[in-house]
Amino acid sequence: MKKKIKYTDEDLGAVRVVQDFLPSPAQLAQQDEKVKITLALSRTSLDFFKAQAEKHHTAYQRMVRNLLDAYALQHMKQP
Repeated sequence: MKKKIKYTDEDLGAVRVVQDFLPSPAQLAQQDEKVKITLALSRTSLDFFKAQAEKHHTAYQRMVRNLLDAYALQHMKQP
């Protein structure tokens, strides 16, 4: 049985709206040219991505690649 979340009416502090820059599912399905590299990740990051990939039934490498692609595209658009 899942533990119920108890919501409280607390002050959230300083809040700011962040523009949604994540790609749509259609964009994630696109096949771009891939280049093999060697990348050293921290154990914490690797464990996180592997756990999330297992939870969502996908490859952790795909998740890391999609995250890096979204980051790169966002920063290429900035002046």
